[in-house]
Amino acid sequence: MTNAFSFTIKSLRFDENYNPSENTRITTNFANLARGEKRQENLHNALVMMNNRFNSLAHWDNPKADRYAVELDIISAWLDIEGTGKAFPVIEVLKTNIVDKKTSQRIDGIVGNNFSSYVRDYDFSVLLSEHNKNQSAFSTPDNFGDLHGNIFKSFINSDVYKENFKKAPVICLSVSSKNTYYRTGNTHPVLGIEYQQDEYSLTDRYFAKMGLQARYFMPANSVAPLAFYFSGDLLSDYTNLELIGTISTMETFQKIYRPEIYNANSAAGKEYRPDLNYQDYSLTQIVYDREERSHLAVEQGKFTEEHFIKPYQTLLEQWFARSVS
Repeated sequence: MTNAFSFTIKSLRFDENYNPSENTRITTNFANLARGEKRQENLHNALVMMNNRFNSLAHWDNPKADRYAVELDIISAWLDIEGTGKAFPVIEVLKTNIVDKKTSQRIDGIVGNNFSSYVRDYDFSVLLSEHNKNQSAFSTPDNFGDLHGNIFKSFINSDVYKENFKKAPVICLSVSSKNTYYRTGNTHPVLGIEYQQDEYSLTDRYFAKMGLQARYFMPANSVAPLAFYFSGDLLSDYTNLELIGTISTMETFQKIYRPEIYNANSAAGKEYRPDLNYQDYSLTQIVYDREERSHLAVEQGKFTEEHFIKPYQTLLEQWFARSVS
C-alpha cells in the first residue's frame, strides 16, 4: 500500500495571461488577482511592482534599476493515494526565476514563496472552527496540523521534488496581528533588520509541524517585517538574488492583500504590533476582494473534507504511522 502513495508536479506560468486552473484554490493571492473585469490590469500591475522592487534591492551594477525581471511559475503538487491515477491537489507554491537582462542569464529562484493548501483550509476554516464552537477559551484540537505537516514533509522528501528543485523551500507570509515583534541588533544586507516576537503564533506552530522554523526581517525601504519559514539556514543556503526574488514577490502580494500593514505610510518601530485596523496606509491600484477570500476559504475547507479528508484519512494515518516507525 505504501508504494501507492505518489506525488506528481504540474507547472503553470504566472504572467499577464494567467487564468487559474479549476483546481487552484481561488482564495490564493495570485488566483484572486486573476479574476473580474480588471484581471489583466491587476496581473500587469502586480508584475511591474515585483520587478521594480527587485531592482531597488538588487541595486549594485544596476544604475537604471531595470537590469532584472522576475518570472513566476505556479507549482502544484498532486497526491495519488490509491495508485489509481486519481490525485488530489494537496500543495501549491510559487517558484521564482530571475532574468538578468544584462547578461541574458536566467537564474533559478526559490520555490515556496506563497503557500496554498486545501488541507490548511480544512484545518483552519472547518476543523478549528468546529472545535471552538461554544468554547469559553480558544484552543486547538489534538494533533492539529499533523496530517498537513506530514503531507508537506513527504512531498519535500519525495523523489519528484528532488528531481525538480535544487534547494529546500522558503515560504514568506505576513507577520501575525496577534503578536508583538521587537528589533534585534542583527541586520542582513538583503533581508534587512531582524525582528523577534514575544511568543509563537498559531501559524508558527502549524508550520513547525511542516518542519519549518521562522525568522522575521524587514528589508530596506519596507514598512513591516515579513515572516520567513524555512528549514536549514536561511542566511547561508540562498544567494542574495534568490532572497530578493522572494522578497519582491511576497512583499508585492502583501501590499495588495494587507495594505494596513505592508503599505502603511510609516515604518515599524523598535517594538511593533501589526494592526489590520490601522488607517494610515495607501492602496495599490490593484483590485483584491479580501471579504470574498474569507468566505471561500470555508467552502474550500468543506470541499477538502468531503473529497479528501473523509475518504482517505484512515489510509493517510496508516501511511504516516508506517513512515515514522
